[in-house]
Amino acid sequence: MPTDPAPLRLATRGSRQALAQARIVADSIAAAGERSVELVLIETTGDVRQDAPLHSIGGQGVFVKEVQRAVLDGRADFAVHSAKDLPSEPAPGLSIAAFTERRDPRDVLVGATLDALVEGATVASGSVRRRAQLAAVRPDLAFVELRGNIDTRLSKIPDGGAIVMALAALEILEMTDRIDEILPMERFVPAVGQGCVAVECRSDDTVTASSIAAVDHPDTRRRVEVERAFLAELGSGCSLPVGGHVHADELHVFLADPERSRSVGDVIALSAAGADHHRDLATASAAANDALERLG
Repeated sequence: MPTDPAPLRLATRGSRQALAQARIVADSIAAAGERSVELVLIETTGDVRQDAPLHSIGGQGVFVKEVQRAVLDGRADFAVHSAKDLPSEPAPGLSIAAFTERRDPRDVLVGATLDALVEGATVASGSVRRRAQLAAVRPDLAFVELRGNIDTRLSKIPDGGAIVMALAALEILEMTDRIDEILPMERFVPAVGQGCVAVECRSDDTVTASSIAAVDHPDTRRRVEVERAFLAELGSGCSLPVGGHVHADELHVFLADPERSRSVGDVIALSAAGADHHRDLATASAAANDALERLG
């Protein structure tokens, strides 16, 4: 009598948000009639060094390298990441086997609305993109670093100020009641991949990739791949204030210099319903070069 296959091992960070994302992926794979999944918890540099600004310790990639290593060395079969944390260049030996259906990608303010913040109020955020976008609208605001898990961040709202967070993070933890304002995507362009979960496995592991395919969302994949093509052409992770988001058949992009003295915002037309994906990827790359040229 055949025995059931061994559970797939899923590597994830141990934060509440990461665990919630991992469990949704695990449950979806099981529900699709694929194999059962067990979690392998990984502590990352980004989780340990919460005292340091994100851009000073390697950018968003500090949240994924140790998780990826667990897959590469065989401690896990696949891994989940917030897609916005993944560097634009793929890790050697790994492939993104699925992009899950995207949640709401917008940023939010917690603590006060933008209009309610008094002149000179303090906003906490560890994202250079969010700071640059807010400074462009409210140059009077002061900014301080913000690191830690969701609960830690919510406990660090400055007096009379606010913090900036991803709506998707609060949504997955059922904490949207904390939101004071949802920032409009047209002006506050989200990070590349924001709101989406990326699932990685070893490039040569076709068996695991086949199981993961159950959670891939083709429309989200198409859009996030275009966003990532824009970021890859810039050659930046978290070092520049950069945002990129595909909405309908348009790529919305944002780029600023590190001092936030200049910024570029654009809306670029893509092919209808992604009919020509290769053309859209090339369009995203061209948009990045144009933005860099105009930024000087």
